[in-house]
This record gives sequence, C-alpha cells and structure tokens, in this order.
Amino acid sequence: MRTLLVEDDNLLGDGVQAGLKQGGYAVDWVRDGLAAKLSLESTHYGLVILDLGLPKVSGLDVLKWLRQRGYSVPVLILTARDTVADRVIGLDAGADDYLIKPFDLDELLARLRVLSRRSGGQASPVLQCGDLEMDPAARQVRKAGQSVELSSREFTLLHELLLHMGHVQSRERLEERLYGWGEEVESNSVEVHIHHLRRKLGPSLIRTLRGVGYVIDRA
Repeated sequence: MRTLLVEDDNLLGDGVQAGLKQGGYAVDWVRDGLAAKLSLESTHYGLVILDLGLPKVSGLDVLKWLRQRGYSVPVLILTARDTVADRVIGLDAGADDYLIKPFDLDELLARLRVLSRRSGGQASPVLQCGDLEMDPAARQVRKAGQSVELSSREFTLLHELLLHMGHVQSRERLEERLYGWGEEVESNSVEVHIHHLRRKLGPSLIRTLRGVGYVIDRA
C-alpha cells in the first residue's frame, strides 16, 4: 500500500521506512509539513504516518488541513507527546490512531493493518474470497487450504484487490499503491503481476474490465 511517512528525525524515519518496505508497503518519506501537504495534493495515498513536531508546518496543522479539504485517508500519528490532552487534540483533529514514541515496529505494522481493513470496510483480519484466504499479518496466502508463494508486489496487489473487493481498481491507482518515489515502473508492470497471480491462483479470480481496470468479485 502506498504510504506517506512524515517524520523529521532522520534516524527514526530511516528505520520506519525500511521496516515498512520490508512489510510490503510502498513508502514516500518527507521531513516537513509543507512537503507533506504538497505530496498529499499530488499523490493518492492509502495511509499517512504523521509526526506532530514538524518544521515549516506542524503535523497538527497538516492534519486539520487534510480533513478540511475532505481527504479521508487514514492517518496514524507518531509523536513523543504522551499526555491524554495531546492525544485528545490529535484524535479530535481527525487522526485515526495514535502511537507514542518510542514504539515497536511490529505494533506500528499491526496498527496500519487495522487502518487498512477499516478503510476497505473489512472487519476480519483474514481476507477471504471463496477458497482463497489472505492473512496480511502473517503474510500468507492459501488457496483451497494450500499455501501459495507470492512475491512482495504480487502480495501487495492481491491485498489491494481483496481490500476493495467488488470495486474496480484502475491500473494507474494500482501502480500508485505498488511503487514509491524513485522506483522504476515498467509500462506493463501491473499486467505482469496480474498474469502471475492468475497463474498461481486461477484464471477467473481477477476480472479485467478493458479500459477501466481490475476487480475481484465478491464470492
């Protein structure tokens, strides 16, 4: 999932970015509030991780601006401000979750999975369509009870389609979710990943709507 990380601490930001990429996220990292606003205006993100103590524009002001413009992207606040009053202010400004520094990367990833499920309207941590099951936490996929090995991008693409089951996803939107800044995108990259998924999971799982995009229909 394409994620915007807004963090001005280079050491922390580098560690979080590496952990997110290892977890299958495409990550864009900016270090101040102004850059965050510019990024949010130009790119469609599935998640935002936002520090509050930012230069140029505070994280709280970025969050208020985001909600005032009607952006519904889930936002998780990372901050050292640990008082109840600070948490209430952040949540009332439109944050979806709040994590206090220092934190464990596994907890951050778990909270991001929860936010992803909520934004996709999914209650269960395991995504299912017919005899296909995906466990994002364990990064496992099973077809008719048998484990299926997927590449990182195949896993991410399948996750996006299952999260939005029944809703067509355009090639452009899927590309945005798969690749971060500086990552080379081949002209037919989504089509190649779709082809591999069909070969591994069956030709009828993912339906193509020519000129529109791809969809996994609800079972």
